[in-house]
Amino acid sequence: MRCTTCERPICAGPVAGSLSKGRICRHDAPGARRDTDGSLVSCRGSLEIVDLQMLVQQLEFDVDDPQPEADETAPGLFMI
Repeated sequence: MRCTTCERPICAGPVAGSLSKGRICRHDAPGARRDTDGSLVSCRGSLEIVDLQMLVQQLEFDVDDPQPEADETAPGLFMI
């Protein structure tokens, strides 16, 4: 994802209630200087809501042995 203001590559997090929308993370524009009191000045594109390029996907794991051998002496939360 690129910031629409400064064109920097910036990550975007999902917005609650909309799977296709995201909020650009706060960032400083390239070459930005500190304010007169010393605080950083964020890019104007920070926290802007944008369309996400890739929708959220469920992670998948390739597991060779889905049922590992259980150690009978090891403590566990549940016994089957």
